[in-house]
Amino acid sequence: MNPNPRKILIASGNSLFGKGLMGLIAQRWKKDPPEIRLSRQMAETLEMMESWQPDLVIVDYDDTTIDRGEFLRSFVSGDQPMQVMLVSLQASGAVVVYDRRTLTPAQAEDWLSVPWVSPEEPDVSKEQRSSTMRHFVIAGILIVLVATIVYLLLNTIGILPAPASVEAGPIDQLFTAHFLAIAVLFALITVLMVYSMIVFRQRKGDNTPGRNIKGSTRLEIFWTLIPLVVVLYFSYLGSATLDRTNAQAPDALEVDVLGGQWYWSFTYPDWDITTNELWLPVDRPVLFRLRSADVIHSFWVPEWRVKQDLLPGENFVRELRVTPTEEGQFQLLCAEMCGVRHAYMVSPVYVVSQDEFNTWVNEQTQAIDLDPAARGQKWAQDAGCFSCHSIDGSDSIGPTWLGLYDSERELVSGETVEVDDDYLFTAIVDPDVHVAEGFRPGVMPQDYETRLTEEQIEDIIEFIESLE
Repeated sequence: MNPNPRKILIASGNSLFGKGLMGLIAQRWKKDPPEIRLSRQMAETLEMMESWQPDLVIVDYDDTTIDRGEFLRSFVSGDQPMQVMLVSLQASGAVVVYDRRTLTPAQAEDWLSVPWVSPEEPDVSKEQRSSTMRHFVIAGILIVLVATIVYLLLNTIGILPAPASVEAGPIDQLFTAHFLAIAVLFALITVLMVYSMIVFRQRKGDNTPGRNIKGSTRLEIFWTLIPLVVVLYFSYLGSATLDRTNAQAPDALEVDVLGGQWYWSFTYPDWDITTNELWLPVDRPVLFRLRSADVIHSFWVPEWRVKQDLLPGENFVRELRVTPTEEGQFQLLCAEMCGVRHAYMVSPVYVVSQDEFNTWVNEQTQAIDLDPAARGQKWAQDAGCFSCHSIDGSDSIGPTWLGLYDSERELVSGETVEVDDDYLFTAIVDPDVHVAEGFRPGVMPQDYETRLTEEQIEDIIEFIESLE
């Protein structure tokens, strides 16, 4: 053991600073441990400098209990050889070193002849800047590479179905911009995180404390302004896209859409046609007027990209404009959770040529000349009745129509009634008056009296009567 160990005095009123520094010093000089003392007050520090005469004094530069001016005046006025380190944790661990020693004139001349930075000494700051720049270049190349791969992947794996409307064009452009932003953000976060974990990980046996970084005003300004600019840019793109998709066309085909639990009904006012299948001519603008019979639904054909919610109530009629550009059969979906059979609220959409559309219109208008039961089946199908009532005896939301007419029905009130024309008419226009046993009130839409004419209701009753 060294009979004359080095004396180190730590001056700090912060116990964490003092104890932490004592641990680092003890670890640094394991083979030749110094003698360490800790002082917490200014008077105690000056007294120990005079009586104990330490070789090294480490002062907490951020501690206001230590008067730095008084300390330095005492240090300068003394003659005992001593080294002083002023350590500031608030300045990222910056250290100021003072060395008090007595030199002969010859030693002083030699000391003055030594250059401040010798040619043999490497420029540490230059090496650090070079190393930092190298990491930035490597990470930047990796970010660009990963972002490119993710962007190409998002555009090639078929996330979106093939576009089939004029409105899909600007919306797909907006999707493309979002894919680019997603790719860049994913690459920026993932690459920097993985690169730091690999390159700057703590090596085995390396117990050197990491650099204390307080913060960077420049970085905070950067990561505040850049996201703000990106958000404003996407807000502009969104508003411009919305303006293009809502552009009005004077020759638009008008279609009234009614959504209910769980059916779609389409009315063409120009021909007084009501159907549960949507037929449209290709390349002609369409104006949909949408409303709901009960709860919130959402009109959505994925290939068209646009979507619009349907709200219940006569005063909540929403509009949606679409110009189909591709012929074929598509599927209309409800994109708003609307009940237990939400997943089955679908309807076919046929986009055909103008000639085929005219043929379909003629067929629909001629359907009025069918016999009452056939007309009733069409009215029931167009009104969405088959969403809740089966015609083959199978269980459904409502009673099956097979064998219903002229049968006896027990009601939830305990009353037994005969199913005749009067009962069925009341059950259609005011369904909660006579609710059949085993079924719940409030499920069947309450607006069939306004949606169907009296003649159409009578035709539906004729159809039910034919299902023996």
